[in-house]
Amino acid sequence: MGARFDHLSGALAAFIARQPMFFVASAPLSADGHVNVSPKGLDSFRVLSPTRVAYLDLTGSGNETSAHLLENGRVTLMFCAFEEPPLILRIYGMGRTVSPADPDWAELSLHFEVLPGTRQIIDITIREVQTSCGHGVPLMAFQGQRERIPAWAEAKGPEAMAAYRQAKNRRSLDGLPTALD
Repeated sequence: MGARFDHLSGALAAFIARQPMFFVASAPLSADGHVNVSPKGLDSFRVLSPTRVAYLDLTGSGNETSAHLLENGRVTLMFCAFEEPPLILRIYGMGRTVSPADPDWAELSLHFEVLPGTRQIIDITIREVQTSCGHGVPLMAFQGQRERIPAWAEAKGPEAMAAYRQAKNRRSLDGLPTALD
């Protein structure tokens, strides 16, 4: 059955470390705005302390999470076990976008292998952790990570990546500015 906590225990942090993917959800304050849910993979997530986590955010076709964090800070992360034993873990928190130009980048980026295509780091202070059974999640076998984004970014080069971000990542679907704007 489900439980609620104000921090990540060592056992929950170990569960997170075993998961090959997680999901990020955010939303604007406007009821008419788009709710965003994004799957994330690669070796991009870190537990920094029992009350703080972060993930390396790679360039994509949009930048919704950054816009929502800039507007209201709210973010939810979900990890689910696709192997036994079943478990779903949600982290509810307040986040911020840290870009390579930010003063905190040097210290925060040390926790990651910064991959080609890295756009920013999402830094999250945990408000609540919730677990639930996960018995409805299917069993699936992990085959491997897709390396497409880092390879695409490396082939494009830094200047073309900067231009892509300016064209595609400065505003949300709802027209909200991102940390890149």
